[in-house]
Amino acid sequence: MIIKKPSTIRSYEITSEQAYMNRRQFMQRSGHFILGASAVLAGCGEADEPSQAVEPAQAAISDKIHLAGTQYPAPGWLQRHVSKAKPSRFQVNDPLTPYQDVTSYNNFYEFGTGKKDPARLAKDFVTDPWSVTVEGEAEKTGKFTLEDILKAHAIEERIYRFRCVEAWSMVVPWLGFSLGDLLRRFQPTSKAKYVLFETLHDPERMLGQRSQFSLIDWPYVEGLRIDEAMHPLAMMVVGLYGKTLPPQNGAPLRLMLPWKYGFKSIKSIVKITFTDMQPKTTWQSLAPNEYGFYANVNPAVDHPRWSQKRERRLPSSLFSPNYIDTMPFNGYVDEVASLYKGMDLRKYF
Repeated sequence: MIIKKPSTIRSYEITSEQAYMNRRQFMQRSGHFILGASAVLAGCGEADEPSQAVEPAQAAISDKIHLAGTQYPAPGWLQRHVSKAKPSRFQVNDPLTPYQDVTSYNNFYEFGTGKKDPARLAKDFVTDPWSVTVEGEAEKTGKFTLEDILKAHAIEERIYRFRCVEAWSMVVPWLGFSLGDLLRRFQPTSKAKYVLFETLHDPERMLGQRSQFSLIDWPYVEGLRIDEAMHPLAMMVVGLYGKTLPPQNGAPLRLMLPWKYGFKSIKSIVKITFTDMQPKTTWQSLAPNEYGFYANVNPAVDHPRWSQKRERRLPSSLFSPNYIDTMPFNGYVDEVASLYKGMDLRKYF
């Protein structure tokens, strides 16, 4: 496991967004030692291109826009909780993806199928009040407010790689806490072999759920084996880039599982169920030959319609592509490979 003493300086306390995005330069200045080591589309289109890297002249302007505080409809107590985030030992030494790309290039079918749809259609999505129902094989079940869920957890910043099954990727400074720490609070029983997560179903506010052309049987559901959910890398996210989580990125509560394809990191969670049976997840149900239950990043196992050997690391464009080789388990092989010892990863994909 990657354990380094974190810096006491938070990324978003740096005055320049350009410095924030240049992680190596920031770490040299702060003395922080780095450890080295998304929902799914049916294709890998280039129609909605992310921006290029922020130029120095733009950085000063974007500092005021992006780092001055939340722009999103989040309660004040949550903003204050997120503002106390501290750097964690979970860091990667990759340049950060610009904030504007992280928050404008999204898969969130509840708000449309285009990459830019979520940022446009979710911008006024209100997440207060919010609650999460806990059910199944656990000693403590019931309905818990978001404040009840978060009050026992200190928020930390983890810089993770994020790899979409569509073969594009990001590097994001997420804010949140250990998923395992949260689940242990509900005291799962010995029968709890899997954990099922469910996204909010609200067609009145989530316009993508109204579409008569949608193939998804709402609500969106995802699942993990209990040992995967308890792994130290598994994270419950409430913010990014020093701010509360934008609606298009899954506010107010989402998963982040950096060794798995992005569609496993379910957004806007309203239900957690402990179960003794492996659940059928949304994309596994729709296309089981394309999207398996495990969805571990594996360059040796191609998607039936495209290769997984390489990825477009954003920012990237048609005329200035930024292709890199994909790493097994997205670069987290030392941390998570033991979870799948003895398994045929071509069969259990």
